[in-house]
Amino acid sequence: MSDMSSDKPEDNSFRSDPTDPDSLDRAVAAAAMELAAEKGWRHVGLLEVAHRAGIPLSRFHHRYRGRAEVLAAVSRVADATVLAGESPIDPTESARDRLFDVMMRRFDALRPFRDGLRAVLRDLPADPATALAFSCAFGRSMAWMLRAAGIDPDRRGGAALVAGLGTVHARVMRVFLTDDSADLSRTMAALDNALRGAERWGATFCRWTRSRGPIGKSSGTESMASGI
Repeated sequence: MSDMSSDKPEDNSFRSDPTDPDSLDRAVAAAAMELAAEKGWRHVGLLEVAHRAGIPLSRFHHRYRGRAEVLAAVSRVADATVLAGESPIDPTESARDRLFDVMMRRFDALRPFRDGLRAVLRDLPADPATALAFSCAFGRSMAWMLRAAGIDPDRRGGAALVAGLGTVHARVMRVFLTDDSADLSRTMAALDNALRGAERWGATFCRWTRSRGPIGKSSGTESMASGI
């Protein structure tokens, strides 16, 4: 796992190439999470996010048309950090161990946004429209985390893998947001337990579906157990 990063956010002023979507996402993610930490997510508007990030509205509105797109920027920044550290898949390492490493790198990448994410987690249930709109971007993020771990979510049964990893992420996120250990040891323990639980559930569910499926045909959900 990579070295743990600081909780201090990077300078979020928009100083890079304005045509670079990654630069936009980094500036918007930092600005939005700073504002959320200061005043609560429910009080954060797109206009002040654009102003805090130093991005002209003429550029901002093309990519961020709602609050869900702002949250998606935070997710994409974390995804990009994980994917930038891609290394060859070790065939001797279990899929669960690979997923553990990938997801810990993702939580590490989210550390600078943690204060803002606490506010989001607290306020988002009162904003179901944003939560629903963000769910698609979150699902795409989980699919890319599976790919980073060498697990193909595009095959049959992949939707169950994405949903399962999303559940794991949501469960561990609550621990991560209160984990004040220098090495995120509480988060690591929670992630390990959650992944082991998902692995057991997947194996049990696959046995259950095979026992009730057509004789001689394996169920599509079988890939859930083999993937995790």
